[in-house]
Amino acid sequence: MAEQEERQITVLDTPVPGPSRTGRAVALARLLHNECSNLLQLYKAKETFLSDHTPNGGRIVSLTPDSEEPSTEEQVQLLHAALRQCLGLIHCVIAKEEEEWGEMEGDYETMKKTVRARLEHLLNSTKALAETEDLTLEVTPDHQCNEEVDGAVGAFALKMWTFRVLQELIHWADNAAQTLHVLHKEREGTEEI
Repeated sequence: MAEQEERQITVLDTPVPGPSRTGRAVALARLLHNECSNLLQLYKAKETFLSDHTPNGGRIVSLTPDSEEPSTEEQVQLLHAALRQCLGLIHCVIAKEEEEWGEMEGDYETMKKTVRARLEHLLNSTKALAETEDLTLEVTPDHQCNEEVDGAVGAFALKMWTFRVLQELIHWADNAAQTLHVLHKEREGTEEI
């Protein structure tokens, strides 16, 4: 009986294999992508005029790799830089909306804060995966929120710019999931996450 109890304790104390750091980062990026998509849907429901207007413009965040064929590690470093810019943009959206309309409540407001926190977490994860002895990565937001949004002023311009930012967040969260999945396959030798 004592031997059986001892065997159960040993089995219970054995660490359960869990996802690797890269696997957790991929899962986090996928979750962020889903939350960013939900945030955009909540925004569209709140701002019904968007069914008549679609903002145009290219990427807000764009990066140029140092080489034509960057390695996966270099792609993760570029991704980290893009995510820092995205974090700056969501900070700016939150600040500009509070400045324009005051602090509000509701699902959209809650999801904005969730996306910001999740993005911060993903930045810390990509930093841990991409940082080397020769390279130190920052996790602070990389965007100054002191200029007018897209060079335009007024509530309508802010709403259109916010829509573009939310689309940008979706793009980079998807890019993060794909890039980190490639890194995971290379480091772990498996597609399973």
